[in-house]
Amino acid sequence: QVKLVESGGGSVQAGGSLRLSCAASRFPVSNFCVAWFRQTLGKEREGVAQIGLPGRVTSYADSVKGRFTISQDNAKNTLYLQMNGLKPEDTALYFCAAGPFICDDLTESTAFGYWGQGTQVTVSS
Repeated sequence: QVKLVESGGGSVQAGGSLRLSCAASRFPVSNFCVAWFRQTLGKEREGVAQIGLPGRVTSYADSVKGRFTISQDNAKNTLYLQMNGLKPEDTALYFCAAGPFICDDLTESTAFGYWGQGTQVTVSS
């Protein structure tokens, strides 16, 4: 069974940092389009960052460019999201996602077939 498990969420003050992790099992993240999304109550799931396939080009939402960095460790089969300069508007439930398709720019959430359970990030002012 393909599985994604996020960790690393928490509560921080504005300006702080967090690193989210997404451990994958039963498939190699290096061969999938992988991404981080976030969602707040009453809003649609928003694409935050993505590692493309096959070129592994990274893409970011304008709202996080220069502050967030997506990366992966193939040896650990884990996806990361380093979040610096956090703002209250970054508060959301963050999900990692994966899909066996070619992708370059940020891809709609409906295209991804594999999802983690989510990890909460809360940023206070």
